[in-house]
Amino acid sequence: MAGHSKWHTTRHKKAALDAKRAKMYATHIKAIEVAARAGGPDLDGNPALEVAVTKAKKQSVPNDNIDRAIKRGAGLTGEVIDYAEIMYEVRGPEGSALLVECLTDNRNRAASEVRATVTRNGGSMADPGSVAFMFERRGVVRVPADNHAEDDIMMAVIDAGAEEIIQSGTAFEIVSEPADVHEVSKALDEAGIEYESDDVEFFAEMKVELDAKAAQSFIQLWDAVEALDDVQNVYANVEITAEVLDELAAQDA
Repeated sequence: MAGHSKWHTTRHKKAALDAKRAKMYATHIKAIEVAARAGGPDLDGNPALEVAVTKAKKQSVPNDNIDRAIKRGAGLTGEVIDYAEIMYEVRGPEGSALLVECLTDNRNRAASEVRATVTRNGGSMADPGSVAFMFERRGVVRVPADNHAEDDIMMAVIDAGAEEIIQSGTAFEIVSEPADVHEVSKALDEAGIEYESDDVEFFAEMKVELDAKAAQSFIQLWDAVEALDDVQNVYANVEITAEVLDELAAQDA
């Protein structure tokens, strides 16, 4: 779910937060199961699994859940874990575009639920390739903008492979080559700078800036799609400024 938390600052209801926490746990568990299935249960011998477990622990996924996921994925419980990766392309309000990454054990269910949810929330399914061309795989680490100065962040990561720092809403996005993302996050750790997420994701260099009305519609679409069980990640070409987020928060108060 890399890159989306900054838009959720307008949500305050405990039930919604609990639901998002449960979905976040489920997303990490799936990633662990897939990594364990592909490379076995030994963290030392399975770098992908080590990364998945580290991310889960950073988000406070309980250790018991992590251990069970490793065993399930590695086939130690007798269960068969077989997920298919599917990408859907979606158009939202005012030129916004989304890539919806699914990890599912039922392709028909995933397709049906994504299509229905997108249509119900004002979006439309796009033809293959009509949205994907806007994105490329990049390493992206996000640091809360209200905690650290951009110059301090730059000094910490400039020798770790960081190529640019972009302020997006309430976060700084540190962009790098995919292979350098963990060096960037390691440099932040060494500098004592906390970050929200570090991942290789689909990143849009050219972003669409939304006003409050369009942003509200976009967030509704984003939240509805992201909440689906089969959805693992959602990426967008959207910029929502801190001022627009403040405006939405004031409306939601």
